[in-house]
Amino acid sequence: MLLAELSATSEAVRETRARNEKIARLGETLRRTGSSEVAIAVAYLSGELRQRQIGVGYRSLHDLPAPAVEAGLSLAEVDAACEAIGAMAGPGSQAARRDALAALFARATEPEQRFLVALLTGELRQGAQEGVMLEAVARAAEVPRDAVRRACMLSGDLGTTAAAALEGGVEALRAVGLEVGRPIQPMLAAPGEDVDGALAKTGPAAIEYKLDGARLQVHRRGTEVRAFTRSLDDITARVPEVVQAVLALPAREIVLDGEAIALKPDGRPYPFQVTASRFGTRQADATAPLTPLFFDVLHVDGEDLIDRPGAERAAALDALVPAASRVPRALIADAAEARAFLDAALTAGHEGVLVKSLEAPYAAGRRGAGWLKVKPRHTLDLVVLAAEWGHGRRRGWLSNLHLGARDPAGAGFVMLGKTFKGLTDAMLTWQTERLLALEVARDDWTVHVRPELVVEIAFDGVQTSSRYPGGVTLRFARVLRHRPDKAAAEADTLDAVLAVHAGSQ
Repeated sequence: MLLAELSATSEAVRETRARNEKIARLGETLRRTGSSEVAIAVAYLSGELRQRQIGVGYRSLHDLPAPAVEAGLSLAEVDAACEAIGAMAGPGSQAARRDALAALFARATEPEQRFLVALLTGELRQGAQEGVMLEAVARAAEVPRDAVRRACMLSGDLGTTAAAALEGGVEALRAVGLEVGRPIQPMLAAPGEDVDGALAKTGPAAIEYKLDGARLQVHRRGTEVRAFTRSLDDITARVPEVVQAVLALPAREIVLDGEAIALKPDGRPYPFQVTASRFGTRQADATAPLTPLFFDVLHVDGEDLIDRPGAERAAALDALVPAASRVPRALIADAAEARAFLDAALTAGHEGVLVKSLEAPYAAGRRGAGWLKVKPRHTLDLVVLAAEWGHGRRRGWLSNLHLGARDPAGAGFVMLGKTFKGLTDAMLTWQTERLLALEVARDDWTVHVRPELVVEIAFDGVQTSSRYPGGVTLRFARVLRHRPDKAAAEADTLDAVLAVHAGSQ
């Protein structure tokens, strides 16, 4: 398939707001894609390279060559070029990468060049997220959506799943199973307002600490151990402590789900950034070693457990993994016990708790009602300093808000970060009108405004950041509501933000 056809589909999908129409357009394109290129097409239409990263960023994409007049670049040729560029290393690699990139773009027409730039910079926002793509694959292959979903969960890759579906139909999808050494998509927790409500939804449940660590899936076959991140990247070389702990377990084959976290000598967690920085190194850090803490087991010695109830998987985990390497967990009889457990988790310095159904199977890749996370919610009243125009279905609305806290010295506002999360269509419509009325300047993407609109922001924590002038930024910030009833002078100060940060140290 020519890249021109794929870029045209991408543009059509971006201009379409209706989900079903997006699915139909994507499915039609996938149906015409050759079996050898369908995995590439799925990745590109999802806004990703198959190689994830190839060392090309905004700076590399300046001064592009003139576009080609006629389309002739195939998906396979683009993928091969990206593979070669990503493999370049050593002396002279930067120049070689630049030359290879120029050669690729010289063969692309103007629309194809725009598509490639968006793809390489991660800016291909067209509303074709995995859920939409999954349904498009099912429609293209004329197979049940649930069969595609399960195969994708177990293979960990929608492109591979699409190729199987289009080549072999339902039978090929059913043949996909959990394979030790190949990561599967992790089960995710849905948010719960409080432990009382969580228990009402799950029924009989266990409760465990919610750690502010890094999600970790570990596979062992004999003496070979491989560790994967939440996004299924292999980081085995970076977590020797985890490898050592898993090799000590009494099993020949095992697949574990858990967290890696940097703990202080007293057992309390370091700030998340300490854990995150350890994932960027290739050897153990004696001052802040990573501790693996597991909460689920998906496979033991030839037997898959993902379809077993939560209680059975927990029993298997307890039998294999010592308590020191398990996330603290307890069975609870009522909400009073759950609240006491939540208090203990917070006192120990952790984020909150997870309430987990004793009956739910492991729903890989899904955020179901079997796991509910309960965390105390931090909120701040902050001021909007600017807003960026939205992409995809948010095109035409001011979406991504630049958030500022009041400078306690009275020198205006200090930017803390950005967020577009939590905004409904009604909120987007209202804030676009309001912010345009406050406009003082703009560029291609951003409208700068008078600092008058206050928004109530929920967030999970505060972390150190050299990117922003206050030295901190908010983690997982989302908009709860606009506060036109509040004046900017009533917004929270940077001191209030720093106090939250200090409390988490």
